[in-house]
Amino acid sequence: MRRLFRNECSRDIAYTIIAVIIAVVFLFPVYWILISSLKSDQEIFSRVQTWWPKKIHLENYINQILNKTKTANLPVQFRNSGIIATGSMILSLILSIPAGYGISRFNIPGKKPILLTFLVTQMLPASLILTPLFLIFSKAGILNSYLAPILATATISIPFVIMVLRPIFLAYPHEIEEAALIDGCNQFTAFLKVTLPVCKSGIITAAAFSFIYGWNDLIYSITFNNKADLLPMTSGIYQFMDAYGTQWNMIMAYGVITELPIIVLFVALQKHIVGGLAGGAVKG
Repeated sequence: MRRLFRNECSRDIAYTIIAVIIAVVFLFPVYWILISSLKSDQEIFSRVQTWWPKKIHLENYINQILNKTKTANLPVQFRNSGIIATGSMILSLILSIPAGYGISRFNIPGKKPILLTFLVTQMLPASLILTPLFLIFSKAGILNSYLAPILATATISIPFVIMVLRPIFLAYPHEIEEAALIDGCNQFTAFLKVTLPVCKSGIITAAAFSFIYGWNDLIYSITFNNKADLLPMTSGIYQFMDAYGTQWNMIMAYGVITELPIIVLFVALQKHIVGGLAGGAVKG
C-alpha cells in the first residue's frame, strides 16, 4: 500500500514538473514581450540582455494611450477593433446558435455533408476567399466600412461556432425541453427560456472565441478598408516600422495593449469557458 502511494505521489510530482516546464516554455515569449515593452531601444539591443528593465519606461504605454505618437492612432484603432469584433460575434451567434441547435436536435437530410463542409471551411486560408469577397463587397457598395470586415470574419467564425455548439446541444438533456412543452411552451419559447439558459456556458465559450476571431483580424480589414480611421489595432504594429528603423519597444508595448482585452476576457469568463469546453466534450 505504501509503495503504491509512493508511486502515485512520484507520478503526480513528475506530471507537475512536466506541466510547469511546458507552461514556462509557452509563457516565456509573453514574458519577454512584456519586459521589452518596458525597456528603451538601447537596452533591448544591448550586448548583455537583462531579465528585467534597468529603468522602467512607462512612456512607451502612456504616449500611445494618450495618442502622443506620430504613428499608430491607438484610441481610434482600439475602437475599430472593438466594433469589428463585437459585430462579428453578434452576427456569428445569431446565425450559429439556431444552426447548431437544429443540426444537433433534428434529423436534417445531408447532415454529415453539412458538418464536413463546416470542417473543410476551417482548413481554407483566408487569402483564398479575399478576391471573391472583395468583388462581392464592391458590388454591394460596402467597401471602406465596418460592415465588410464584420461579414468577412463572420464567415470564418460561424462554422467554428457551430462545431463548438453542436456537441453542447447534444449533451443537453432534451427531457427538460420536453417538460417545458408539456407545461405550455411551444418549440421556440422552450428554446429561448429553457435550452439557452441551460447551455449558457457553451454559448459564452463560443462567443469568446468568435470575439477573438474578429479582434485578431488583419487581412480582411486592410483589404476591404483603405481609410486610416477604419483600420484595427492589428494593423498598428506595422506603423512603427519605417525607413529610419523599427521602434521595438513601442511595438512590444502596442502588442501588450492589443492582447490585454483578450486576457481580461478570458480571465473574466474563465469559469464559463472551462464549463463550456467540458460540457461540449461529452458528446461529439
